[in-house]
Amino acid sequence: MGVIEDTDIEQVTLALLDAANDRDPVVQEQVRKSILTLGNQKPDKVLSMCQDYLLKHPKLVVGHRVVVLQTIELVVKSRIDDITYPKIKSVIQLASDEMTRSKEVVPDWQQAASNILVAVGNKYINDIMEEILSKFQPGVLPHFFVVQTLANLSDSNVYGMVPFLNAIMGTMLPMLGMTKHDNMKWVFSSALCRFSESILEYLANLDKAPDPTVRKDTFSSEIFSAYDILFNSWIQSREAKLRLTVAEALGSMSHLMAHDKLEEQLPKLLPTILGLYKKNTEHYIISKSLCQVLEASVNMGSRVLETQIDGLLLALHQQVCSPVDFSNPPTIKNHNEVLRCFSILANTFPDRLMVFVLQRLENSNERNRMGSLAVLRHLINSSTSTMETKKLLILASIRQPLADHSNKVKKRVVQVISAMAHHGYLELDGGDLLVRFIIQHCALPDTYYKGQRPQDPEEVTNEALRSMCDNTLHLFTTTVGRLTDVLWPMLLCYLTPNQYANATTPLCKSLILLANKKRATQEPNFMIDFNAQGSSLPSQYILLIRLLVNASFPFRYRGHGAPSLSLLNAISPNIHPKAETLWENEIPKLLSYLEESTEDSLDKKKWDESLLQLLSKTLATIDDSRWTNQLAVEATRYLPTYNNSLEEKSFLYRCVGVILQQCYNKELVRKQLQEILINTRHNDAVERTGVAMGIGLCASSHLDGTLEKLEEFGKSDAFRKASGIFGLLKDKNDVDVEKMKSTLILCYGYVALHAPEDQLLTRIDSDILQNISKNFNTKVLGIKVETKDLTMKLSLIHSVGLIAKAISNSVRKQGFMFTRKHELMGVMTDFIKAEPPEVMRTPVRYLVLTTCANLINLDPPLTENENFDLLKTCLNGVYGLPTADTPDKGKDEEALDPQQREVLYSDTFNALHELLRNVLARDLSPDGLQAVFKHIESWLSSGQDHERERAVKTTAHLLQFYLDNLSVKNLVTFHNLGALVGRLAPRCTDPNPEVRRAAIDCIYSLMYIQLRYEGFSLDYKDDSVEALLDVREKLSNPDHSVLYKTCSELTKIISKRLPQQQLSTLLFMLFDGLVDSQSNCSRASSVILNTLLKNRGAGLQDLVPEVLEVLHNRLQVIGEEQVKVAIGQSILILATQHLQTVVNTLVAYPLPYDSWSCEMWMALGADSSLALQIMEMIIEKLNVMVPYVDKKESMLRPGLTKVATSHPLAMTCALREMMLNGQSADAVAHLLPKLFSALLVRLGSSVGVQLPKDLNSNSIISDRKATNKNSVINFDVCGVAVEALRVLLARAQLDAVVKPLDQEGAWDKMKDPQQHTTGVTLLSRAMAKHAGPRLPAIVESLCPSLCNIYECQRITVTAFFSELLNHHVATELMILDMLMNNMMERITDTCGTVRMLAVRGLGNIAVGSPEKVNKYAKELLAAMSSGMEEKDDPGKLITLEAMSGMSKILLYLDQKNVNLLVVYIFMKIKPFLENENDEIRCASIMLLGNLSKFGSGEPVFKDQIHNVLVSLLLHLSDPNPHVVKACKYAMRICAPVVGSEQISAMFQNHLLEEKGLHYGEFINDLTKYLIQDFPGMLNFYHITVVQFFKSNWAEIRASAAMFIGFLLGNLPDEHFSHMNMGSVTKGLVMLLQDPDPLVRVKAAEAMGHFH
Repeated sequence: MGVIEDTDIEQVTLALLDAANDRDPVVQEQVRKSILTLGNQKPDKVLSMCQDYLLKHPKLVVGHRVVVLQTIELVVKSRIDDITYPKIKSVIQLASDEMTRSKEVVPDWQQAASNILVAVGNKYINDIMEEILSKFQPGVLPHFFVVQTLANLSDSNVYGMVPFLNAIMGTMLPMLGMTKHDNMKWVFSSALCRFSESILEYLANLDKAPDPTVRKDTFSSEIFSAYDILFNSWIQSREAKLRLTVAEALGSMSHLMAHDKLEEQLPKLLPTILGLYKKNTEHYIISKSLCQVLEASVNMGSRVLETQIDGLLLALHQQVCSPVDFSNPPTIKNHNEVLRCFSILANTFPDRLMVFVLQRLENSNERNRMGSLAVLRHLINSSTSTMETKKLLILASIRQPLADHSNKVKKRVVQVISAMAHHGYLELDGGDLLVRFIIQHCALPDTYYKGQRPQDPEEVTNEALRSMCDNTLHLFTTTVGRLTDVLWPMLLCYLTPNQYANATTPLCKSLILLANKKRATQEPNFMIDFNAQGSSLPSQYILLIRLLVNASFPFRYRGHGAPSLSLLNAISPNIHPKAETLWENEIPKLLSYLEESTEDSLDKKKWDESLLQLLSKTLATIDDSRWTNQLAVEATRYLPTYNNSLEEKSFLYRCVGVILQQCYNKELVRKQLQEILINTRHNDAVERTGVAMGIGLCASSHLDGTLEKLEEFGKSDAFRKASGIFGLLKDKNDVDVEKMKSTLILCYGYVALHAPEDQLLTRIDSDILQNISKNFNTKVLGIKVETKDLTMKLSLIHSVGLIAKAISNSVRKQGFMFTRKHELMGVMTDFIKAEPPEVMRTPVRYLVLTTCANLINLDPPLTENENFDLLKTCLNGVYGLPTADTPDKGKDEEALDPQQREVLYSDTFNALHELLRNVLARDLSPDGLQAVFKHIESWLSSGQDHERERAVKTTAHLLQFYLDNLSVKNLVTFHNLGALVGRLAPRCTDPNPEVRRAAIDCIYSLMYIQLRYEGFSLDYKDDSVEALLDVREKLSNPDHSVLYKTCSELTKIISKRLPQQQLSTLLFMLFDGLVDSQSNCSRASSVILNTLLKNRGAGLQDLVPEVLEVLHNRLQVIGEEQVKVAIGQSILILATQHLQTVVNTLVAYPLPYDSWSCEMWMALGADSSLALQIMEMIIEKLNVMVPYVDKKESMLRPGLTKVATSHPLAMTCALREMMLNGQSADAVAHLLPKLFSALLVRLGSSVGVQLPKDLNSNSIISDRKATNKNSVINFDVCGVAVEALRVLLARAQLDAVVKPLDQEGAWDKMKDPQQHTTGVTLLSRAMAKHAGPRLPAIVESLCPSLCNIYECQRITVTAFFSELLNHHVATELMILDMLMNNMMERITDTCGTVRMLAVRGLGNIAVGSPEKVNKYAKELLAAMSSGMEEKDDPGKLITLEAMSGMSKILLYLDQKNVNLLVVYIFMKIKPFLENENDEIRCASIMLLGNLSKFGSGEPVFKDQIHNVLVSLLLHLSDPNPHVVKACKYAMRICAPVVGSEQISAMFQNHLLEEKGLHYGEFINDLTKYLIQDFPGMLNFYHITVVQFFKSNWAEIRASAAMFIGFLLGNLPDEHFSHMNMGSVTKGLVMLLQDPDPLVRVKAAEAMGHFH
């Protein structure tokens, strides 16, 4: 065959068969594919191999045999038409033998063999039957799988098998009796089931059948004989699986049994099948079988069936009641089969069935009911004609389940009701109950709260049931046309009772649909007769009220507001014909407003107003007093409905008020008011307010009647009953008389609010205030006693507020003259505390303050604590108020007009000042002043302008009072002067001009008080203090610069007058001022502080460390930028005065410096000349100090650890912080080369250096030695140097250098000992690109460090220089020779890393200054060659650099300098191509590519390229992506040398570094060209490839296998002579056992090409 020897194909197939059971599923899959590929090419050959394999390996493990057999099956299935007949025969023979070799049943193996027979049987049924029947002999029990195969064949080839079935069954029947084992019984039963199904299918499609004469009775006798054994013996088996299969078979067989036999068997058969339910958990098959038997019985018109009906119904009912698990399909299928059984019976025995189901409904068990309802629903929907006569019966029977409590049952009930609606049940008598049921469940409350979830998967939540009912009601309205008149107007009944509240939304929607339908078609019954005989409808009045109140809380009850209003609009003619036009106009406006609102955004007050207005307009439009009177009566009567929802009730009170406004029947109004007051539930605040608002509204039309009614009520029995005899006889449900009085007090307030203005003033005193007073104070034994009831106090305040609002000239309640001072004070402060802190609407505060101010002067005096509480309560109650012009967000009827508010505010503050003056006057001393001032102090720095203004003005007022009343009898020190000045001076620049002026007044008074204490006379005027008056004028200018200048003047005045001992206190207060809430004032504090330091700083020598420490602490809490800057100024001021002390103090702060220490250092950079001095000092120290010491870390671990010395570390930190200050730019520019080289060398000696354990042993601040652990964790020696360097570059305006370094992560690399040189290289590159002109000085500055004793410093500098050579800037700046000489010297350095960097630097010249390469050719080639041969090079790093360098310089060397060396270099490179080290492989491949340009035209070189071509091609799938890129590069460069245009073009087009490569396709195409262009090389190629079968990399081994596969696949016959197929085959067979599955897959794939 072909040119591939059969032996090779055999070897390969054999290897594949061996590998067919590979442990890796992917390999197994590929092996099968390859065998199949070979099998499809050469079916006979491969089938023979498979057969031989199985014959030769009789002991093969089952899994392996199965794979081989499955392969045979697949080849047969796909190539059955191409396989020779003899081969088919032998396959049949093999499969038959395999299937029956073991007498035991081995399912996987024998099933696989059986499947082959079934596959062949689809074409060669006769041959198969001949073989199988030979093993199916009468009198001998056949093999399990012989029977199984027959069963499967009858399934897959019905027309081929049915003709044999009679004979098969003839042979089979006697065997049934001999069968003892369950598995054989099972397989016979299963076969009989399949045979019966095939026969039925055959009979159903006789037109297509080969033998149309076949009839049912052909088989009935055999079937019956089989039935006999199955039924009488096997179905009793203990084995569940067998019982089910027998049952399934009986079901299928029942259709083929003779009618008389079936009829005779039914009485036994049915009970037996039903009995199986109890014995088996899997019910679907039983139900399916039962359904088939019932169908067969009904089809033949069985009479016996009726005798079985009772048992059947019971069992079926039990089944239908078992739960259906939707995640388990058999339970769903079972449920449907059972319902089919019910349908079959319903059509035959409708009456029996109905009686049974309806009786079952009466049983209240949950499962039982659910099942019965499922059947009922199924029958209503499926057996329409049968059920027609049963409707009334069903309606009567459904009532019981309606009362069931289970939601699961209810869900089924709803489904039944829905089915009934569609079939015309609901219009019959009793249908309304079902509608009510649906509506009741539209009103369900929610079940589950967040967090809880139902455990039971069948759980039906209230939400789910409710939403189901909502949908059902909607369907009734929209799709069941015949229900319209059942639902209209009956649904209106459900709108008004509270229990249906949650159903309002769906009800309204349905009613609107119905109303619109009826209106559109002008049906007369759209108009409702509410008074019809026996009507249970709510009246039009109640409907109007109910829907309006719904609308007042539109988002409650599932958003019932909008639907309620829409319904009003839809049924308007029914409410009153005159309302129609008005509502059509008004209601849509309300609805669109609602649509734009959410529950949170709705303006409730405005919304309520608009609803009340709608009501009012409606009554005016209807203009029918009888109608209005009736509405008033019914609305009042409807109030108790809302006893459980008081907010709604409160709104209804207001509606009643509006209705009464339009009632002109005074008697009726009185009667309604009486009813309201008697029935009010006074204990509830919401209801009290609602009643009062309603009565107030009524009073606007009926003032006299309302007042009379209120007075009469106040004297009525209701009150006396509530009081009881000393309250002893009160029932606990009785109303508290205080609460009734509160209601009355509130009523009077609202009456005043709504009363007509012209009638109000005459009534206010006699009728209103007097009655309030009477209710507020109670007489006990003839003495008036103030009430203790808080509700009444609040009602009183509320009422007085309303009255104050109602009267334009404020009427003041005359003093509450009680004699008990303390008690009254308590009541008063309670009143203030009860006031809302954010608004002042009533004169309560003012009255309280005035009263207190008058009381304070009386004896006995208050105790210190009482005094403290009084001041605190009064100040907090007044200062915290918003400004007088802040709009009042309260309800309109409560708000004051601006003028009243202005007056009220000014009265209140005057009263407060009066109170404070009176308190201070009792103790006019520094301590007395402090006692008042401490309450005001915290308000001085409030964030609110008006609060500060109030506090400062109060202080100014009090200080002026103090000064005016001060008489110094003996010398007292004014000990709080410093503290007061420190608090008030910063306020002189407050953003608020009022505060500024008042603050200066305070300082002015303070200075004079101090002068008075110093003994100056009353009329003494001090010039410097008087200068404050000019300052005061200047302060009105808000310009910042003016303010600060003024601040300095102010400080000078203070400085002059302030006694020495007060200075420290003042400084401390100013330190506090630095964190004032107003940035202006914190700035002022800093200006005052710095001015004081300038004036008095020189004398603070000893305090410098302490001041610095305080500033350090302050910095931690200051947020204001300008203030931080000012603190910097403070430090600078100190530094100019005490430089050495400041620097020494700061250097010794604990490391790492916290951010505040950093800010202090940064401040020192602000003065350029100062910074220059400090920096030079630091550079000098850094260059001479020891950077680290080598310490032995532990006795146990060998080796030394580098540990940093702390002084240079602190100085590096300090440098960084100073350079962060922009002002240091000049100093930095001046010192750049020195700074750069010092920091670069510092960086080199910091890499891998540890922090000392006792980092802060010499720190000056003892309490901070234990520096924050976290900050130490993030503090590292090297990081400090890196940051300093980065800051230096930024400060030297070298952002162009910093930016690329940031992007490349260079800073982190510099810190990492492993990547340090990479980082330095990036730094050097950025400097070369962006900072050229600065380099010569830097290089010069760095050169001495190349000879340093510290290896680490040499490495850093060499790395820096090495990269500079990469850039042309070295030539331009004439530093090339200096750099090259340094590199040549370093080639012999003792340190390997330095040598490596030097080689790299020399190679870099080819990139930086290529024109100089030939100048240094000799030295360069020598350096690189010796580098490639470096002995002391453990990581081959120097070799690597040498190869890369050689690659670079080759690009520029002249031909004459290289020619002689090409082949020599090539030979040196070749061993590196397979090196373990990725980078070396990469570099050697790159170098190979670069060499190739010197070899073009050299035949010797072409041979060299072909020598390594295979290696390059295979490394295209190298595990390392860089090697892959290098291969692509080298092959593109070599392409012209290869000597084939097509291959050259392929390399150029497909091997692009950035593009992906489809390796398989590429190699496939390439092998075609190799065969075409280099047939003579094929031998060499394939031998080379085979060598790679042993490569270390799995990827390469896999690619080699692919290469060979494609080479074979594309090879024309004539070239096979070049191939050593033996070694190829042997190699692939070996790879098929490779440990790596990838390799095994590719080897298997390659084997697929052997054809």
